Amino acid sequence: MSEKKPKVLTENDLMKLEIAEELGLMDKVKATGWKSLTAKESGRIGGIMTKRKKEAKRG
Repeated sequence: MSEKKPKVLTENDLMKLEIAEELGLMDKVKATGWKSLTAKESGRIGGIMTKRKKEAKRG
């Protein structure tokens, strides 16, 4: 059997983790994974990521 290589975290992954932590969702993610988040929780993370990316582009 082949071993799974650890995933290299991208800038987006790091941002997603940071936002999940800020929203108090990291305990849930660590315990049951990203798939356990509700659509509302996932949407909130995605919305904040989009907002931060737009703000970063503006400078």
